[in-house]
Amino acid sequence: MHATTILMVRKGGRVVLGGDGQVSLGQTIVKGNARKVRRLAKGAVIGGFAGATADAFTLFERLEAKLEQYPGQLTRACVELTKDWRTDRYLRRLEAMMLVADRDVSLLLSGSGDVLEPESGVMAIGSGGNYALAAARALEDGDLDAEAIVRRAMTIAAEICVYTNGNLVMESLDAS
Repeated sequence: MHATTILMVRKGGRVVLGGDGQVSLGQTIVKGNARKVRRLAKGAVIGGFAGATADAFTLFERLEAKLEQYPGQLTRACVELTKDWRTDRYLRRLEAMMLVADRDVSLLLSGSGDVLEPESGVMAIGSGGNYALAAARALEDGDLDAEAIVRRAMTIAAEICVYTNGNLVMESLDAS
């Protein structure tokens, strides 16, 4: 997936999710202040997407429904969503990836059936994801808190990736 960067850092009792605001259409920047990070499940879950916008909104709606069906069970809701995503003829064509987190768990979701929890407290997706991930991993052992790591790593990604800008939207939760 390209044309965005989403980064999640879990450190020091907080989980922070940040996303840039750039929307690109081919070689052209169409919008610079899109909101790719949002709250779900009445604020108990945060999520961000990379990929086609309409596809991501469809997945957010489906995840919201699964979270209502399995309240307080983010992992179960995500597994059920990815099962549908893989097997449903319509959903299978969706081109997006998601990062989601609640107070206890952080997950990466993909249409190939992946529901992955990071080994460390850091995950990233999108065209600038690897840049942000590398920067965040380099910063995570230092004195910076989760929010500062996300801000700095996203700034680094925006300086390197042409599909990532510096208009950062962040959401956070206190971890348990």
